[in-house]
Amino acid sequence: MPEQPNQEPSKEQSFEAGLAELEAVVKELETEGLPLERAIRIFEKGVTLSDRCRKQLEEAESKIEILTKRGLKLVPQPFDTE
Repeated sequence: MPEQPNQEPSKEQSFEAGLAELEAVVKELETEGLPLERAIRIFEKGVTLSDRCRKQLEEAESKIEILTKRGLKLVPQPFDTE
């Protein structure tokens, strides 16, 4: 069962937990007969979760760039998504 929409997502939540919660939000939004006001609250929670997951991905990408080495120098290398 999805978390109650009045509860804020944990700020210390792992990326995987946030993504799982976001998937539950999407599933609940796809439910037929969902009252508009509840749908709006759930949507707001989804936006918060999405922003947090995006920031975590950006931080991970930055760490990958920093850790990529060329010789004795750290040279940022973009993360290849393909």
